[in-house]
Amino acid sequence: MNDNYVEFPRPKVVFLAASVGIIVASMFYIQPIEELLTTSFRVAPSAVAVIAMLTQASYAVGLLLVVPLGDAYNRYRFLQLMEGLSVLSLLLAACAPNAVVFGIAAVAIGLTSVGGQIIIPYVAYLTPVKKQGPILGTMISGMLTGILFARTFSGVIAARWGWQAVYFLAAALNLVLLVLIHYWVPDDPRRLNSHFSYPQLLQTLPRLIREYPYLRGAAVNGFCMFGIANLFWATLSFLLADRFGYGSAVAGSMGLLGVVAIIAAPTIGRLVDRYSPRDNIKCSWWLGVGAYVIFGVFTGNLWLLMLGIVVLDLSTQFSQVTNQAIIQSLSRKTNSRNNSIFMFSYFLGGALGTVIGINAWASFRWWGVTVAAAVFLLIAVLNYYWQGVPRQLGRHVHKG
Repeated sequence: MNDNYVEFPRPKVVFLAASVGIIVASMFYIQPIEELLTTSFRVAPSAVAVIAMLTQASYAVGLLLVVPLGDAYNRYRFLQLMEGLSVLSLLLAACAPNAVVFGIAAVAIGLTSVGGQIIIPYVAYLTPVKKQGPILGTMISGMLTGILFARTFSGVIAARWGWQAVYFLAAALNLVLLVLIHYWVPDDPRRLNSHFSYPQLLQTLPRLIREYPYLRGAAVNGFCMFGIANLFWATLSFLLADRFGYGSAVAGSMGLLGVVAIIAAPTIGRLVDRYSPRDNIKCSWWLGVGAYVIFGVFTGNLWLLMLGIVVLDLSTQFSQVTNQAIIQSLSRKTNSRNNSIFMFSYFLGGALGTVIGINAWASFRWWGVTVAAAVFLLIAVLNYYWQGVPRQLGRHVHKG
């Protein structure tokens, strides 16, 4: 049992959520400025696309190889170390004289952007299980806000002052955040599992997957639900061009509808605390089904399409907050590694959803995308009955 619970007042929760958003935003600044980078470095667009891919890939590697260290070392100091390295990575990107140096910086940015995934299990560790829902909801809201507005920030700043200004400002912002973390984030005097060496810590990941069926269940559910979301987002621009003749600018602006789910995140967190995880997971399914029914039946109506986007975002948010609450309630000693396993599976599902969605559209248009979503949902349902979902949070905490 953890005797070191910390009371998080609302301003501190908002600050921590903003921290998660600022940290994760760093790896999305590249997306709106790829054309500028192509011109600046005099390289082919495919070279910049590879750099963008490496940023995402290094983030996934960081989830598996960096985040687990939060279970073995002082997370307060570990977070400050990662944020300091993030500042240096952003400065290297801003000063990069060529594409090779920028690519190295991009890999470092991806690796250090996992700092947000250090904050989430750390805050969960310091919060009683029955109070985690709203706080986790706010943390995830911060993460989504960072992703949502990073592209807008980057595009606007780059258009006015050049792409280097994006990374200089991002470095300054993260430097300020580093100072605030020092004063606002509570210290962590414990050295959990400090008897583990780094290789031993990584070797425990397969054991945790075997030991916790609810971790497996949450990982597969997150894989499927984020896959369902990315099926849609990967093909939205094709759908809008095909049905309405709109370009990528309109498709991009549709992403701003995600603000609704962001605002709803704390409320979803309270519902996660109030109702059974089983009910909440089923709710996320029904919201996903409702969204795709709207997409399938009313794809010719732009307003209903926008309604479907809001419903889909709520489905994703419900699933994410519920799954996070489940995995953070399993074990205080392994919650960083649990989060690492879950988030890796989550982003893997999103990547697979993107690839399948584009190919489904190319071969079968929108009905192919809908069928692919149905397959993802079927896997989620089968996983629910195979791996199971706890009736109540906090009843299956590992005691070892």
